[in-house]
Amino acid sequence: MKKLNIKVLCQMAILTAVYVLLSMTLVIHLANWKLTFVALPVVVAVLLLGTERAFVVALVGEFLSQLLTMGLMHTTIIWIWPPVGWALVVGIVAGRVKRQGGHLEDKIGLCYGACIGGALVSGCMNTLALWLDSLINHYYTFAMVFGSVVFRLPKDIVVALIVAALAIPLMKVLRRNGLAVN
Repeated sequence: MKKLNIKVLCQMAILTAVYVLLSMTLVIHLANWKLTFVALPVVVAVLLLGTERAFVVALVGEFLSQLLTMGLMHTTIIWIWPPVGWALVVGIVAGRVKRQGGHLEDKIGLCYGACIGGALVSGCMNTLALWLDSLINHYYTFAMVFGSVVFRLPKDIVVALIVAALAIPLMKVLRRNGLAVN
């Protein structure tokens, strides 16, 4: 990770706070999954600050979210990892585009594709977390966990399309105002 300065730390703290806020406010709960836009600060963190810092934003944001909503439990460690999928997938694609001298948000189709990829990886990680949680706590059956993937992954794709549609113009504004580190 590159040298951290106060500006970067503040940006990471703000994006983490936005993550926690989005995880607690704009949430629709249905059965054993939820619709939320916590990926937006993670994607913005990737594009604004880089993959490593976005990884931290996702991990700390989800940990705080879990802590504030569910408390510290024996399965908290399982549930804090899925949002990192967004940071890793979008970060890998953004890194390749950056090495070619560009920004991911300028390549609209690729940006949407990276967000969809991040959503699918995160969705699979959520399914794995749900399965592990159900093995530990005996909440759901195997059929319930893996049968719900049919509904969860399309929902994740829709969320990815919305997140990309919001992140692209937001990043253009942030870059125009000189706030991007990456």
